[in-house]
Amino acid sequence: RTLAQSDRLHLRVSSGPEKVRGLDPPHSLYRPAGGPDVAAFCRIRQEHRLERSLDRTFLFKLCEPALEEGKQVHATLPIRNVNRVVGTLLGSEVTRRFGAAGLPDDTIRLKFNGSAGQSFGAFVPRGITLSIEGDANDYCGKGLSGGRIVIVPPRSSTFDPQSNIIVGNVAFYGATAGEAFIRGMAGERFCVRNSGLTAVVEAVGDHGCEYMTGGTVAILGPTGRNFAAGMSGGIAYVLDEEGDFALRCNAQMVDLEPLTDEKELAALRSLIERHRDLTGSNRADAILADWHRSAPRFVKVFPRDYKRMLAAIERATEEGLSGEEALGAAFEANIRDMARVGGN
Repeated sequence: RTLAQSDRLHLRVSSGPEKVRGLDPPHSLYRPAGGPDVAAFCRIRQEHRLERSLDRTFLFKLCEPALEEGKQVHATLPIRNVNRVVGTLLGSEVTRRFGAAGLPDDTIRLKFNGSAGQSFGAFVPRGITLSIEGDANDYCGKGLSGGRIVIVPPRSSTFDPQSNIIVGNVAFYGATAGEAFIRGMAGERFCVRNSGLTAVVEAVGDHGCEYMTGGTVAILGPTGRNFAAGMSGGIAYVLDEEGDFALRCNAQMVDLEPLTDEKELAALRSLIERHRDLTGSNRADAILADWHRSAPRFVKVFPRDYKRMLAAIERATEEGLSGEEALGAAFEANIRDMARVGGN
């Protein structure tokens, strides 16, 4: 194994592509001088102190009936911002024992009171529901894999949840499955690279749904700028009460459409009702109480690549194909479609 020994490397510039020929080998491989106390590679083993985590010190034992026998476990616990990646090791143990299918919904239901540290509920699988009465820091629900996360402000709070951030930046980054219900505002880059999560939130900061490839996101209030940049899949519904959402949306890869399909409207309403039931949201309650006026104000953010793919699947189905065959035929048709905007 050779580490940090650039003197062993030799660039063959003359035989490389054109852009390589412009490199200056001596400068590219320059190794600055350093004393014996300056390491060029990792020499000290990192101590992550996982044994001190809330999962290892408390949650494993608490959830033993679920892990051992699949029995339901419900509990209420305090949480502080020094408690990071809460639920992740527990979720890993669920996956290790029960596989990708996880456990039945709500087998493990843990409610926390307080302020959660970074990456609360990261990668949590199906069968685990984590809720917070308080707030959560950045990367909440990162890589969520089938679990459910519910966050509401403290009952004693007097602020308007829609106007106050209760979950930090980059929440639900790269989520692949599961549900999230946030009674309040999320920070920047909400649901970036989401590929299968269903989420409801009452407002978001800049760059919401960036690079999203799947899933469903309903936003019951305003967004920040550059919404949907690089979004190639999934659907977002944004309540545009002021009529200015288009000014904050990056429309390079998406179309903004009114909601006219009755089945789609019914599905959105059902999702908002679920948000109300799980969070007690006054915002959701007001929207539902005035649904005939609220519904037309929702804007559907529909990626053009995704729309073409759905149309191709429908054509393949009409031709008698089904399942993987229909998906394969649609994929090949989309590759040949010169109108696509998502690149090769």
